[in-house]
Amino acid sequence: MSLELIDIALAERQNHPILPQRVTGKVRAVLTETIGGKEIRHEIMVPVWLDLREGMSEEDIELGLMVKAADIVGRLKQHMVLPGG
Repeated sequence: MSLELIDIALAERQNHPILPQRVTGKVRAVLTETIGGKEIRHEIMVPVWLDLREGMSEEDIELGLMVKAADIVGRLKQHMVLPGG
């Protein structure tokens, strides 16, 4: 069995309702899992947040949110308990 991240995209973002220097969002991650030779596709929404720094562009913010989501997915993959393993 394998689980691979094949696509990641920012689905939504907004300013935090209380913390002025924080942005929250949801990132759509698409993963494929191979079980017994059959490929299964999963789409998940990963909630993320990012503290803003002076001089960050819109692209920096979007990239930062996606990097955080990719890190979360990576940790999820590392901690998965695989059948027979």
